[in-house]
Parts: sequence; C-alpha cells; structure tokens
Amino acid sequence: MPTETGRGERTGLVVAGGHSTRFGEEDKAVAELAGTPMVRRVVDRIGPVVDDLVVNCRAEQVPAIRDALEGGPDASFAVDPIPDRGPMAGIMTGLRETATEYALVVACDMPFVDPALVDHLFERATGCEAAVPRLDDQWFQTTQAVYRAGSMAAACERALGRDERRIVEPLLELDYVIVDEDEVREYAALETFENVNTREEFEAALERLEES
Repeated sequence: MPTETGRGERTGLVVAGGHSTRFGEEDKAVAELAGTPMVRRVVDRIGPVVDDLVVNCRAEQVPAIRDALEGGPDASFAVDPIPDRGPMAGIMTGLRETATEYALVVACDMPFVDPALVDHLFERATGCEAAVPRLDDQWFQTTQAVYRAGSMAAACERALGRDERRIVEPLLELDYVIVDEDEVREYAALETFENVNTREEFEAALERLEES
C-alpha cells in the first residue's frame, strides 16, 4: 500500500485514448488478453499501490472501458475534450482530473506493469516533480513514470502550445529524478515496460501469460 507519499496522495492515470492504428480495427485497450481486457490488467496491477484511478480516453471509448473495469477497482474517467491530439494531450487531460499531488502515468497497453516498481517510483518522486525510469542511459520511460500532477499538466500545456508532441519535452522542464536500469532491476523485470502495439506483440504477451 502507499508509503512515503501517504494514503490519499497517489493516483494511477491509465492513458487509453489512442486509436491503436498498428493493432488493427479493435481497440487494444479492451482487447482480451488471456481472458482479461488489457486496460483491466493494468488497473488490477497498479490498484494495490494507488489510492485513486483515472482512465483517460475518447468519449466513445467510455462504455466499453467501463464494462471492462466492472467488478474491479473504482475508476473515474478523464475524457479528451478534443480527441486525437496525441498522448501528451491525454496525459494533460488526465492529470487535470487528478485530485492528488502525485500521479503515476501508465499506458493501457503495458499489461506487465510491476506494482513494486510503481511503489518505488512514488517514493523517489517525493520532493521533486517527477521520477522517470531511463534504460541504457538513453530511453526515458515517460509512460510508466510518476509526476507531480499540476507541474506536469502545465508543462504539457506549454509543450502543446509550441506544437511539441514528444512526451519527453514537458518532462525536460521539470525537476525530475532518473531511475536508471540497475535501480529498476532491483524492483522489477524489464518486461514491466513492454507494450502491446501490434498483433504480433499481443500474441507474444498472450503466450507468456499462458505459460505462466
């Protein structure tokens, strides 16, 4: 359960508003992976280490995602006021609906997100504006990171105003800490960052889950 930042101070924001163009016609957020919709897998995994859950998506996705989450942890919706502006806009929308100081941002297509790492990221973010994993001293994992909600939302708004689209752009405005690969491995396997963008990746994830 929540530790350093305290009960009532952690939100999990699941970003699910993309069109899944590489996945096919089906919305990957609600695609059933080993019998469980992908967004539900993410929510179930992060639920024990956050206090509130918010799902960002397009308006037309709400009924299907609500059905996918039925019987699980309670979650509210942060609907994109202008659809199709990209993940940074979705993150901004979701963070603006966040009632806590800190929020985990995680993509809906990361079914192996590790709650132990999430818990650690919240601890590392305390006192600054973000805690972001970075692998191989190169790749920031911006969609499995913890942010101070207000700071990141404002930085996203400024970046969008500059017509920036890469999520790393608003991050670079913040007072952030890096959680490097060695530190990540103390809490989670690197599969925590695997995302499912294509049918081939979906089948590989399905095979891994069936084997386990």
